[in-house]
Amino acid sequence: MKLETQNTKPKFNFFQILSLSMGFLGIQFGYALQNANASRILQSFGANIEQLSWFWLAAPITGMIIQPIIGHYSDHTWTKLGRRRPFFLAGAILASIALIIMPNAGVFAGVIPAMFIGAGFLMIMDASFNVAMEPFRALVADMLPADQSTLGFTIQTFLIGVGAVIGSWLPYVLAEWFGISKIGLNGKNPDNLVYSFYIGAAVMILTILWTIFTTKEYSPEELSRFNEDKEVDKDTKSKFSDIFRDFVAMPKTMKQLAPVQFFSWIALFGMWVFTTPAIAQHVYGLAVNDVNSPLYQDAGNWVGIIFGVYNGVAMIYALLLPAIAHKVGRKLTHSLSLLAGAIGLLSIYFISNPTNLIFSMIGVGMAWGSILSMPYAILAPSLPVRKIGIYMGIFNIFITVPQIINGIFGGMIVKRIFDSQAIYALIMSGCFLIIAAISVLWVEDKVHDENTILEQ
Repeated sequence: MKLETQNTKPKFNFFQILSLSMGFLGIQFGYALQNANASRILQSFGANIEQLSWFWLAAPITGMIIQPIIGHYSDHTWTKLGRRRPFFLAGAILASIALIIMPNAGVFAGVIPAMFIGAGFLMIMDASFNVAMEPFRALVADMLPADQSTLGFTIQTFLIGVGAVIGSWLPYVLAEWFGISKIGLNGKNPDNLVYSFYIGAAVMILTILWTIFTTKEYSPEELSRFNEDKEVDKDTKSKFSDIFRDFVAMPKTMKQLAPVQFFSWIALFGMWVFTTPAIAQHVYGLAVNDVNSPLYQDAGNWVGIIFGVYNGVAMIYALLLPAIAHKVGRKLTHSLSLLAGAIGLLSIYFISNPTNLIFSMIGVGMAWGSILSMPYAILAPSLPVRKIGIYMGIFNIFITVPQIINGIFGGMIVKRIFDSQAIYALIMSGCFLIIAAISVLWVEDKVHDENTILEQ
């Protein structure tokens, strides 16, 4: 990328935008392994269905705490490596270690119950993902001109889809195509699952390094010139209390997006936690506590496949989103996408053939592709340039709080109200997506470039 002496950011070509977000492929590779397999790993270590959502609380709690802090300090970090890149690297290293250890938590069973070791490394893994993830969102807003922001976030979503498809399908592929054992012995997780996590750790490190070595961040002086904003802050001694001040002063658009994010992510959390037991019980006909049978492992592997399907759909759909948004607006695009996801989740109740679950995941993939890009594309133009990192971190609170609420109450609701029938958690998630689809219609969508969508 050639820096020019001008007051607007130079446009990036496709390869530059791709390299800018390449690390997200690795992050989502690991994240997909976590989403599709953490519940069955924890169940294999002895967690019951009510406890699952409690252990998954580790993820949103760490995200809620870490992302605003990382966003704040990345706004005020200027090193030879750059502004955001030091956080990518640290997060990648920690997440890779957690990916290697989590499926092997049974090794520590003689000291601490494996269930708690697994949950602990689930927390470390998600914290590390968050350390790496939030600066990537901010990096796109840092580097791209306003009229490329939607394209930047959709390419980021495309790469997320690539990583998620491969990560979700990998355990199934290793077992069915390469003959690696899918049966765990003596309380251990099956080899196909363990090796998948090892591969995920390697992919994460390599893709993060790709972004680090191919992308040069703008200096504070360049950002000031590009944005005609002399307040781009180079002071690394900013107060931690500024986080709370910035929270109170968040832009109007961010406040309006809060309910949209809340109901979207409370739905996603329920899907991630309960899909494996729901499919095992409702589609495969297994008993609630039958978690160690080969058929349960088949159900778990198939959940990885259908999760890969929805991520694959999201990957393709993300490439279509700029054109759709140009025609009908970003708000309506996001609303219709969320409705498609709701229909997909609700349809699972009526399915008895595992293969037909693929059709349900088409709608879920449309919602997921939009969730990963449209809210950020709507939000980015409303953020002050010197506060992009902190506000992207604060925005994550509207993602983590609903997951925490679902984590606290979701398992109890499924066990005590729905008699441990996890399929009803997916129905609730579908209803939440409908509410999110309605909420987005009240969001004010403003942009600063005449070539992008005007206020709806």
